[in-house]
Amino acid sequence: IVYLKSRDGEVRRLLLSLLLLAAWEAGSSQVRYSVPEEAKHGTFVGRIAQDLGLELAELVPRLFRMASKGGGDLLEVNLQNGILFVNSRIDREELCGRSLECSIHLEVIVERPLQVFHVEVEVKDINDNPPIFPRAVKTIRFHESRLLDSRFPLEGASDADIGVNALLSYKLSSSEFFFLDIQTNDELSQSLSLVLRKSLDREETAEINLLLVATDGGKPELTGTVQLLIKVLDVNDNEPTFDQSVYKVQLLENIANGTLVIKLNSSDADEGSNSEIAYSFSGDVSPNIKTKFKIDPGSGEIRTQGQLDYEEMKSYEIQVIAYDHGNPSMSGHCKISVKLVDINDNTPEVSITSLSLPIREDAELGTVIALMKVSDLDSGVNGEVTCTLTHHVPFKLVSTFKNYYSLVLDGTLDRESVASYELVVTARDGGSPSLWATARVSVEVGDVNDNAPVFAQPEYTVFVKENNAPGCHIFTVSARDADAQENARVAYSLVERRVGERALSSYVSVHAESGQVFALQPLDREELELLQFRVSARDAGAPPLGSNVTLQVFVLDENDNAPALLPPPPPSQRVARWVGAGQVVAKVRAVDADSGYNAWLSYELQEAAAAPGGARSAFRVGLYTGEISTTRALDEADAARQRLLVLVKDHGEPALTATATVLLWLEDGGAAPKASSRLVVGPAAAAAEAALVDVHVYLVVAICAVSSLLVLTLLVYTALRCSAPRGEGACVPGPARLVCSSAVGSWSSSPRRRRQRVCSGEGPPKADLMAFSPSLPQGPGSAEERQLSEAEQLGKVSLKFFSILNICYLLCLNDSVKIILIHSSAFILYRYPIVQCMVSEINFLY
Repeated sequence: IVYLKSRDGEVRRLLLSLLLLAAWEAGSSQVRYSVPEEAKHGTFVGRIAQDLGLELAELVPRLFRMASKGGGDLLEVNLQNGILFVNSRIDREELCGRSLECSIHLEVIVERPLQVFHVEVEVKDINDNPPIFPRAVKTIRFHESRLLDSRFPLEGASDADIGVNALLSYKLSSSEFFFLDIQTNDELSQSLSLVLRKSLDREETAEINLLLVATDGGKPELTGTVQLLIKVLDVNDNEPTFDQSVYKVQLLENIANGTLVIKLNSSDADEGSNSEIAYSFSGDVSPNIKTKFKIDPGSGEIRTQGQLDYEEMKSYEIQVIAYDHGNPSMSGHCKISVKLVDINDNTPEVSITSLSLPIREDAELGTVIALMKVSDLDSGVNGEVTCTLTHHVPFKLVSTFKNYYSLVLDGTLDRESVASYELVVTARDGGSPSLWATARVSVEVGDVNDNAPVFAQPEYTVFVKENNAPGCHIFTVSARDADAQENARVAYSLVERRVGERALSSYVSVHAESGQVFALQPLDREELELLQFRVSARDAGAPPLGSNVTLQVFVLDENDNAPALLPPPPPSQRVARWVGAGQVVAKVRAVDADSGYNAWLSYELQEAAAAPGGARSAFRVGLYTGEISTTRALDEADAARQRLLVLVKDHGEPALTATATVLLWLEDGGAAPKASSRLVVGPAAAAAEAALVDVHVYLVVAICAVSSLLVLTLLVYTALRCSAPRGEGACVPGPARLVCSSAVGSWSSSPRRRRQRVCSGEGPPKADLMAFSPSLPQGPGSAEERQLSEAEQLGKVSLKFFSILNICYLLCLNDSVKIILIHSSAFILYRYPIVQCMVSEINFLY
């Protein structure tokens, strides 16, 4: 409480000063409070939440906490009202000793986001320590022969307080023989001396009792006393004397044990044993001094013993007594002031007060990761510490307060590239040579879902035989996710669509974890030749990421359809008996729902149709045409009713058959034509036949030329591919991009260029070709690749032209010659899958 008892002008000036002081404190970056020592529990210190700009409602959610350096739990914060109060007894002398400044440094930490505030609470001294003398009773021996104004130094009292509270004044009880002399030296310390004002007479006064009172400057004043018992001695009346009353010495703190501090020299005006001097420490010297120093009684040399530490004690004051061997002995006194000089003998210390780990890889720049504090017990330049961090890392150190640092993010993170960082923080002081200490911080990068699952290739081709078992495994897809843990756990699913009138999920299914693809029902190639669908791979991140892959499932044909007669033939047909040899009298037509070899039909006449008696049958059937024709001219011996049994058979394994029964009635009616359709006579017919022969010759020559060009192209193409560099040519095995899961064969694609290859299973080659060209990206390629591409294009053109010529030629030939030419023209090249395909196409067109 401040009472203002002055004029109005003085009040205004005082208020203005207070406002300026408050404005200065508000602009400071550090919050400061003050509290007197020995304050009671619960004493108000300050509204810390309000002063730090924090709302009361966010103290608990943001994990408000406070830590102090060496302050223990002296102060506490009420989280309900944000008030800083005294929690336990604060003893300034115990906390800071004799230091002029005493503060409790508080570190206030809140999270979400992480913030650090520094609060300094000044502990004000109160006068709670009275002056204390080293002893309650001090005995002093004075010779009766001592001269007037003889001085006897006294050890002053000490006060644990500071400032005015430690400013001591002394008062000596009244005495006719002595008075107290107080001298202040340049260090503001006082030297007390008991001065003789009147000559002593031992016979009159053998002992004198005095009381020395020390009073401090606090409010209220506290006092301390010491009783001085003065014994008056007789005889030896000269005391040893020193050159000076105070000696000053400076020593390095790392000085070696046994080093000479000072050599004292005193003199005594007496003679004989009364002038022989011995030295010793005063009885008031503390035990700490006796453990650090030793004195030689004869020579007066003071040497070190033990290790001197500037951080433990910065200076020593040693009281030395020089006494003679008189009877009674007389003594002289002096003080040695020893000051230690600090050297850089303490390494810095680094402590990590808070860690926020792991740090997400998508964390923003400036995110605080750790809080650090450095300290050095040395003083001056030796105690100035700087911190550095490992180079070439996406982090940096930011100084937030004196000797306080924050480790913050300074660059982007990618867990897939670097999953963790081993940081080394180096604290180096300013001494010469400098000392340093390191602290290691392991920063783990937390994963975020920033990588979608990736398939090895955008699409796969799968071959499956029809009539497969329900639930059979046909393929396995696999996607890789570069993320970790849940973000890398991939689940597979079908991208649902409709296949015709049915849902895709009725045909296939995908196991969510393994990626295995299963066919849920038997596939029928005649119903579905190609099943194309997409499989989705999606991770378990939040939000989830995914990608798709296309599967082309080709259904391979099996011989599961027998030949079907189409259309049904009439129950019977009538044939005139005058029909000559080679005349077509009927035709059996059949189709097969299969493909390739399985759909290539052949016709045979069963033995039941043979003539009775072993005679040659009058009819035959075309092997591949199904035409029933006469083998000879019919005569009267032939039965009027001819029953022919035709067997239709495909080329599958095993072959499937169908039979057709044809009834022929031989009739005698009608006259025979003048000339058979096969035996046309006359100049016009001869000319037409000659022209047809010429066309056949031209076509045969053209086919042979194109066949030669095809062979040459295939040889050049094979030579170019086999001469390509290793790893790129067709003769060197490479990573397969296409998978064939059936036993029929496989098809592969190079990563550099598209290839087509037909792989057949065991058994004789079939004139059936399946070639697929998946949509794979093509690069620009090298010169060799362009040559291969040109050779491929030339081969394709030659094949197309060759096929056209064959088809045109076949249209001009009769049935038997067609079949012979088809197989003879492709016999040499039949080993190539392309030629096999051509044969199948020609048969189909026919």
